[in-house]
Amino acid sequence: MAIVTKNPIEATGSPKATEVRKRKGNKTEPEKSALIEQKIEEVSAKEHGKEKLKRRDSKEVPLSTIWRPGVMMLLLFAIAAGLRFYRLSEPNSIVFDELHYGRYAGLYLKKTFFFDSHPPLGKQMLALAGYLAGFNATEYKFEKIGNAYNESVPVFAMRMVPALCGSLVVPLAYQIMLLLGFHQWTAALTAFLFAFDNSLVTQSHFMLMESILMFFSLSGIMCILRFRQNSTKDFSFGWWFWLSSGVALLTCANCVKYVGFYSLALGAALVGHEFWVRVLARKDISRPLLWKHIITRGLAFSLIPSFIYLAVFYVHLSILTNAGPHDSAMSSAFQASLEGGLASIVSGQPLEVVHGSQVTLRHTHGNPCWLHSHDGKYPIKYSDGRGSSHQQQVTCYGHKDVNNWWIVKRPERDDIMVSAPLDRIKHGDIIQLVHGLSGRPLNTHNVAAPLTATKQEISCYINYNVSMDPQILWRVDIVNKNEVGDIWHALESIVRLVHVNTSAALSYSGRTLPDWGFHQQEVVGDIQLSNKDNNWNVEEHRYTRNEEKEDLQRELMNTDFIPLEPVKLNFIEKFLELQIRMLFITNENVPNHMYTSSPWEWLLINRGIAYWISPTSNAQIQLLGNVAIWYTSTGLLTLYAVLLVIYLLRQRRECYDLSEKTWNQFVTIGEVFLIGYAIHFAPFFFVDHTLFLHHYLPAYAFKLLLAGAMVEHVLNAIRDVYNRKWLRQLVVGLIIGWIVSSVYIFNKFKILTYGIGSGTATEILDLKWKDSWDFIIHKS
Repeated sequence: MAIVTKNPIEATGSPKATEVRKRKGNKTEPEKSALIEQKIEEVSAKEHGKEKLKRRDSKEVPLSTIWRPGVMMLLLFAIAAGLRFYRLSEPNSIVFDELHYGRYAGLYLKKTFFFDSHPPLGKQMLALAGYLAGFNATEYKFEKIGNAYNESVPVFAMRMVPALCGSLVVPLAYQIMLLLGFHQWTAALTAFLFAFDNSLVTQSHFMLMESILMFFSLSGIMCILRFRQNSTKDFSFGWWFWLSSGVALLTCANCVKYVGFYSLALGAALVGHEFWVRVLARKDISRPLLWKHIITRGLAFSLIPSFIYLAVFYVHLSILTNAGPHDSAMSSAFQASLEGGLASIVSGQPLEVVHGSQVTLRHTHGNPCWLHSHDGKYPIKYSDGRGSSHQQQVTCYGHKDVNNWWIVKRPERDDIMVSAPLDRIKHGDIIQLVHGLSGRPLNTHNVAAPLTATKQEISCYINYNVSMDPQILWRVDIVNKNEVGDIWHALESIVRLVHVNTSAALSYSGRTLPDWGFHQQEVVGDIQLSNKDNNWNVEEHRYTRNEEKEDLQRELMNTDFIPLEPVKLNFIEKFLELQIRMLFITNENVPNHMYTSSPWEWLLINRGIAYWISPTSNAQIQLLGNVAIWYTSTGLLTLYAVLLVIYLLRQRRECYDLSEKTWNQFVTIGEVFLIGYAIHFAPFFFVDHTLFLHHYLPAYAFKLLLAGAMVEHVLNAIRDVYNRKWLRQLVVGLIIGWIVSSVYIFNKFKILTYGIGSGTATEILDLKWKDSWDFIIHKS
């Protein structure tokens, strides 16, 4: 991971660097003269530097003698906590994603299953705080942003979790800087940046996840850096403690949000770099000891994350045993394993699918949806000029609906009544599927599908009295017949319906139809029978008792979607299914949201987010960063990239401007902070869900650490290259001005950070420093 030149031994200050400069072969007379002059200048500069250092040491008192690190950390924590706990219970109403996270906490207390695309540790922490504070989840529903909380919601206690984590981030930043060898004043400056950034204060002030995530991320990185300090004491207690603690905390970050995985990867890279530099570089190390180092590190980064990740989900699934609003995201068997919802009304549902069965067919792979039809027809011509059959549309619909019902029918029978003895459907049987409400049979033919032109169109057949005969026969293939038997069972049997005439299987393409298809999912005929998208299972099932059309429609309209008897799934089965669903289903897509932003816009906070609006005035909470801190940190990040290129180019030409200590520190900034920033920021350019400014905050934390480190590097570089006191004093003056302006801007924008102030339109619009910031003025 270290940034090195082609000849890294030639760093200034190294004895080998001197040898390299001496081993240049025979020189011409002008070259010898130049070398002599250069040597004289180096000696003079060296003596001047020693004298200056002696004078400085005689005047300055080390900061560590004034502030011990522990005292400074307590002071920084007190400042951060004061800013984050200020008016913590206000506003006493739902703020932004408290709508979701507060609701999840309530569902935990009601033991009601819910689905979220991120791991549950942060939500469990909120739920625990609510439980300890006496939250009565049955008396309050999280329905809408801005709704007032009632007395049953312990607002302060639940907001205290992210506020405490956000407060601890500040001394953690200070400690990380000290562990990497930066001066105490640099560490304090970096902690100041964390403490007074408006966006970090806002995010820590409410029931949100980012401050919890950053706490685990930075505390884990701190432990890994501690481990690197103890790495010379192989397998000592401190060695084991800091390694295991670091991996555990970084895993907890991953268990709050999956973006925490990038922090875990950074920790693994730092440990790997330490192994590469320190262990592999030892010539005296024995092979057994080398393998011991490799195995222990590998086990630490495999067993500890696996155990914690499984434990978090074990708690999650052990608590959430009741059916809830998100059951439809899971498989039919998973739903039937829950208490109170699907499982409570399953007793009346028959098991065996027979002639006359009324069924809903659920697609078993990927996003949940059900085979569906409605009165709409395929357009005569598609937008690309291709023609269609103009038959009744068949789609896959992501909600339970009366138009999801189909009737299983033997081709040779005209009735659809179920009577004894039951005419069971088995593997290999030929059937017809008749749409329940329209009475039209499922059909396909050699007509291209509307979106996937290489597949066949699926429709419900309408007799237009033209030369297009119905092709409505389907063969039942039970994919898992070795496990469940040859008879088609509801819930348990996974079936593939293969068209008799064309040998194409009923399949889900995953593509969304345009307006004429009501934005439902396309269903096609696929000749690739092994495709997992061809698999379906019966979810709701009942027997047809009324053959009269009006009675049948009334029966279907009076739908009670019920599955089979309760299913018992063990933890591993539930865990694996939940992981697959979390992989394929996201609840972070919010189309056409006015506050969505791109990663490039985050660099200069071109877009904020309105978190809350007062119903009685224009007072509001906006997620906006401290402009002085945000812009300067972006500038210092850019400066690092520019200086890196300059240093490498000059070292390529054997020009070594920096002392060895300064260069190594510059490399460390890149190894930890630049790479940490990059791996947390770059992936957002490749994701396909809606992005907001708060997604940037984990990467922003590493940018603030880099910004603080770059301030010290600039001062050290000035000392090494120019050695001008006035220039260093100028930089120090700029730093002081930066601090003052940061405090001023924080104070000025606090009305948007906390949602306080008179809320007049003038007061709010006075803070609109960028045209791209969307403030809401709804009271004149």
